[in-house]
Amino acid sequence: MTGSHPGQAPTPAPLTGSAAPCWVNLMTRDLASAQEFYGAVLGWSFRPARLGQEFSVARRGDVPVAGIGAVATAYRVAVAWTPYFAVADADATAARVRERSGTVAVGPMALGKGRGALAADRDGAVFGFWQRVEPASSPPAPDEHSHAWLRLHTRNAFDAAIFYGEVLGWASGHPGCCEVSYEKDEVVVDCDGRRLARISSGAVESAPDPLVRPHWQVYFLVSDVAATVAAARENGGGLVERQRLAQGSEATLLDPDGGLFTVTDVQGVTTPHPG
Repeated sequence: MTGSHPGQAPTPAPLTGSAAPCWVNLMTRDLASAQEFYGAVLGWSFRPARLGQEFSVARRGDVPVAGIGAVATAYRVAVAWTPYFAVADADATAARVRERSGTVAVGPMALGKGRGALAADRDGAVFGFWQRVEPASSPPAPDEHSHAWLRLHTRNAFDAAIFYGEVLGWASGHPGCCEVSYEKDEVVVDCDGRRLARISSGAVESAPDPLVRPHWQVYFLVSDVAATVAAARENGGGLVERQRLAQGSEATLLDPDGGLFTVTDVQGVTTPHPG
């Protein structure tokens, strides 16, 4: 992780890869079961987090890659992977979310070496944001250790891009901000040359299928998609969808507690369409 030098005001900082200003966190019901599943499927190890016994930090080697918290029941939220975006001021960000008809469900409150909040955009997709208030004690994770990228499934991609742009400062022209571009019918978000997210239209708020409702989808890079699918099935998970792409393949999986995530063997800054 990166952060501010002592004596300087905290600034937005990558929380995983060298250029992606976000962290991913799994909200689940059973910490031990989640650790067993993701350890077997993605090869992670786990260490207790400073937040309490219901939280742990997933690591690949010695590098932190994700957080897991058994808080879905306490927060009354669905089991889900959630991205957290780095911000300079958590309180100001919370105000911008509310001003734009979003919801701040939890926080801002003390969260690790900073202050964070759990929110939802105006279409109901859940996300978090985090402000560093203490200097970092470890270097940033290399890109190959972090999640690959994110995808927002939403009602209207262009409307969502405006919401997140205004809330998180995308395409603001400020140093280090993420850039927004358009490819076909999607919005693409890049940070310092690294693909952060794609935003796709077509989600339906009232759809019974969680894949169709507005949501953030987290992609993890793996070397062998087929082997990862097999490991998920062997450990109580399931395959939701698998696609062949122009440059590889990906599979959306379900963990035993209902958390959706996607694994991909496509590397690089671009996210190809099905081919």
